[in-house]
Amino acid sequence: MTTTSPAARTARGRLRVGAGRQLHAGPVTYVVLIIAGLISILPLYWTLVAASHTQNDVLAATPPLVPGGRLFHNLSAAWQQAHLGKAILNTIVVSGCITAATLFFCTLAGYSFAKMRFRGRNWLMTAVIATLTIPPQLSVVPLFMMMSNIGWGGHLESVIFPTLVSAFGVFFMRQYLLEALPYELIEAAKVDGANNFRIVYSIVLPVARPAMMVLGMLTFVQAWNDFFWPYLALNQQNPTLQVALGQLSASYTPDQSIVMAGALISALPLLVVFVLFGKQIVGGIMSGAVKG
Repeated sequence: MTTTSPAARTARGRLRVGAGRQLHAGPVTYVVLIIAGLISILPLYWTLVAASHTQNDVLAATPPLVPGGRLFHNLSAAWQQAHLGKAILNTIVVSGCITAATLFFCTLAGYSFAKMRFRGRNWLMTAVIATLTIPPQLSVVPLFMMMSNIGWGGHLESVIFPTLVSAFGVFFMRQYLLEALPYELIEAAKVDGANNFRIVYSIVLPVARPAMMVLGMLTFVQAWNDFFWPYLALNQQNPTLQVALGQLSASYTPDQSIVMAGALISALPLLVVFVLFGKQIVGGIMSGAVKG
């Protein structure tokens, strides 16, 4: 029979008492957070300032530090010069399709690798992780030739289909479901007569929702900001937003204020998405941290 020392019992009692307490931040914590927040928002603020002035003001020896009065003029000029209306629509289609497909396929694959037993499971998971070490630039030439042979060159399908699933997404969902989804819950559903489709719909998806929110946000931001492959696969008549912004700044003497206005337009949808779903995303991150 083991005995517990008085010091250990006292320490455990303090832990139990402190477990229900809410930690309070001190003044130093607030100062650090305010400074970090200001540093984080500084690039966006400078984009707003530059987009609301003329190019001469932006390139002056003493650049402006407060927004000017040409914001809407520059936004209109960027919208017309780069045809951002069609570019934004294309980017919404591309980002939405990639995000939806990634969540669907990666959740199913992550569940299979985490909870289903089949031959070669560990080897296949190792192969999936190994693909993360391959630079994407190595696949550009064969992928471009494949899209051209299929007849998708210059079309949105050439950007959507190669990125319908990601190795990172499979690994991320597998690691989350490995801890968050107990085997006993799946076995109980099988005893009740549920098939695999019913298990995935009624059990796996509700459990995986926090991780899916995080993965969806990361995937959407990456697809929205992707430039390299869309620049190669698409043409100037059918661009995504980042490709259109690249064309806007590709002239011999680009107007930096208009370029910044275009960059501001491209950043606004991401800010709206984060404002609408930020609570769920942060909750998903914290849920994964607690379960880990």
